[in-house]
Amino acid sequence: MADSDPKTIKHILSELRDVSKEKRRTAVMKLGMVGGDQAVRALIRTIQNDHEDLIVRGRAALMLGKLGDTRAIDPLIQALDAPGFQTPVYAAQALGELGDPRAIEPLLDLANGGRDKTREAAVEALKRLGYFQPPTQVEVQSESQTEPRAEAEPEQP
Repeated sequence: MADSDPKTIKHILSELRDVSKEKRRTAVMKLGMVGGDQAVRALIRTIQNDHEDLIVRGRAALMLGKLGDTRAIDPLIQALDAPGFQTPVYAAQALGELGDPRAIEPLLDLANGGRDKTREAAVEALKRLGYFQPPTQVEVQSESQTEPRAEAEPEQP
């Protein structure tokens, strides 16, 4: 996506630096709608800022997924470990939208160890990435119980 009007971007970037978290929350949404290189870079910086408001970071993750720029993959993977639930949930959704296989392993970790909302988002993202879930633990146990008998039969004369 081409950069938008430089004055518009400059104004939105100044809102992103505002003291008011409400203005920053709105600014990340605007950046996602405007798009372009400066917007992507600003959203990446926002999601990586550990001191930023959690809702601002979550919305930045959401917008990075909408923009579809693969430069966001690594920052989004790191955001899966962010505090709260909004940033990890939106980061998982964004990774599913971006479709990069580098996200599979971190999403599996989140799906296996996250809280309900983050786990659900990770599972949905994995589905979007074309990843099929392994058999459940019950299925694995029942298969392992039948395998030794199947292997023992050919060994008997």
